[in-house]
Amino acid sequence: MEKSNWGPGNPHPFSKTKTELIWEGKYDEYGNRREIKLPSTPYPLQKIEAIDEPHDRLKADRWINDSFLDEDKFNESNHPDNFRNMLIWGDNKLILHSLLEKYRGQIDLVYIDPPFDVGADFTMDVQIGDSNDSLQKEQSILEAVAYRDTWGKGTDSYIHMIYERLNLIRELLSDKGAIYIHCDWRVDSLLRGVMNDVFGYDNFRNMVVWKKSQGARGVSAGLRNYIRLYDSIIYYSKTQDNIYNNQKMGYSEATLRMFKYEDEFGRYRLNILRNYSQETIERLDGEGKIFTDTKGKKHLKQYLTDDSGVSLPDIWTDIPPIGHTSFENCDFPTQKPEALLERIISASTNTDSIIADFFCGSGTTLAVAEKLGRKWIGADLGRFSIHTTRKRMLQVQRELHLSGKPYRSFDVYNLGRYERQWWQKEKLHGADSEHRAIVMKFYKATELVSPPSALLHGKKGGAVIHVDEIDGMFTGDELVSVVHAASMAGAKELHILAWEFEMELTLRKQAIEAEYGMQIKLVYIPREIMESNRTECQFFEAGYLKAKILKSRDGKIDVELENFIPSLAEAPEAELTALRERSVKSPFDFIDFWAVDFDYHQDKPFEHHWQDYRIKKKRSLTTKTDLGWMYHNKGNHQVCVKVIDVFGVDTTIVIPVEA
Repeated sequence: MEKSNWGPGNPHPFSKTKTELIWEGKYDEYGNRREIKLPSTPYPLQKIEAIDEPHDRLKADRWINDSFLDEDKFNESNHPDNFRNMLIWGDNKLILHSLLEKYRGQIDLVYIDPPFDVGADFTMDVQIGDSNDSLQKEQSILEAVAYRDTWGKGTDSYIHMIYERLNLIRELLSDKGAIYIHCDWRVDSLLRGVMNDVFGYDNFRNMVVWKKSQGARGVSAGLRNYIRLYDSIIYYSKTQDNIYNNQKMGYSEATLRMFKYEDEFGRYRLNILRNYSQETIERLDGEGKIFTDTKGKKHLKQYLTDDSGVSLPDIWTDIPPIGHTSFENCDFPTQKPEALLERIISASTNTDSIIADFFCGSGTTLAVAEKLGRKWIGADLGRFSIHTTRKRMLQVQRELHLSGKPYRSFDVYNLGRYERQWWQKEKLHGADSEHRAIVMKFYKATELVSPPSALLHGKKGGAVIHVDEIDGMFTGDELVSVVHAASMAGAKELHILAWEFEMELTLRKQAIEAEYGMQIKLVYIPREIMESNRTECQFFEAGYLKAKILKSRDGKIDVELENFIPSLAEAPEAELTALRERSVKSPFDFIDFWAVDFDYHQDKPFEHHWQDYRIKKKRSLTTKTDLGWMYHNKGNHQVCVKVIDVFGVDTTIVIPVEA
């Protein structure tokens, strides 16, 4: 090899390189730092639900009794301000970008618990019906497994996913804001490197060690290693001027034993007087806090009640994990105890702070924020996560209202078709034909080379396939056209794959099936197919829902469920036959949550005027509302009924009613 001329006069480039974490994708082919790929303008978040459950019940009662209260006073009695909390379903990178327009520099605390256990089994048990029956929920629909695919290129893809999101989070943080990242031994060193890159080494505040396990349960006796009992919580601030409220923890048993003296003011211990002025000593003596021993030496009396404990260290051993019988247990994998988040939120926020969690899981961060009176924003890409959090926050609303404490309303958002448009632009180069090909690949269908109609795109088994447009909502009129085309082609089974279906379509489908003698499946395209490195995902059939209007003599309206057929597409294959039989015999067992908007309009979000849902401690579910809604405007109205099954899949119908 030719000898290089590197030396003092011509130093090698590596000799001047600073410490830096490098991963594939951080730099482009020319050595330039890659920019984060984002839409040219932020996509607007679409509000799909408005939830203020106690307020809506009181409002309905006020309308019914015609006791028109002052609206401002009514709101003040329930809400501390007009801020509405946000629960958002979708890709958090796009969500973060959308939030920047309004919340840049406004958030005081971000806590995230991103996936880090790529080898764990996230299959979970889901309770069914009024009893303790349960079934296994397939792991592939959980958000943890969706993110597991982010490891498709190994460590590099995981780091790049986190890096992009941390850059956007930093823009959302206020100058007094901080971020806590929950992780474990698998990624804590990697995340420290990324955090140094994004926030700067000088803004590293601490790394908390949380002892999450109390022993060696479930550990193999032959394990050739120390037993791992802790998680890491990495803590950075945006600037040096971050919020920090000193937290105390109770004295240890050993320290308590030091308080061995007692007088009329309580237990105390004696401390040596150091660096006290004579004036201070005389003042303390006058307060009875100086003890003089037999040798004339003075000591300070430190009473047990003088302080609430010792300042909190960075090793937390006093917060146990959530037990199976714990009241706060949501049966959600990766759920963290509320006491852990209460400590973090109390330390790093004030009462007027906004708190955010962009991997919100079961909603622990949001529940604690609400109980502490903080404003919150939560996001997750898991359908089941959003459903679990929605129920949990409704329960928090109810509990705070019943105890006379204020609470805030919250709204549920998604990015709707904008998220799909971004995916089409970035990954599919704008081609709708490529969109259909991708959908059919995930559906394991074969594309028709010479289709008998432009409305028929593929085949699976004996069924023909129609894939709706990426921006469309599949309507009843479209269904008639596609069924006619399938019938002309001699098909007896038709699968319609669409992102959205018209609400009344499941009812209309039955009549069309009878007319054409054809079996029709309405199948939702799962948003998971848009995720990077995703190789497979589950499709689910639209459920069937039937409900009727109950009208009393005085014109009050209620709703009663009549029938429900869940899609069961996300149920385990081994139990599918038994579950189908049960869904016919006891269909309401599969309903986990249902709600009614008594005055629904297509141009506004679904408003929760009434709802009932199952929780761990209350498995019973009523099938009839008890609100007695009354319309003050005569004419035609619409009642919207939303049902969410035990898998987190929703089915919605609209019922016309005349007042």
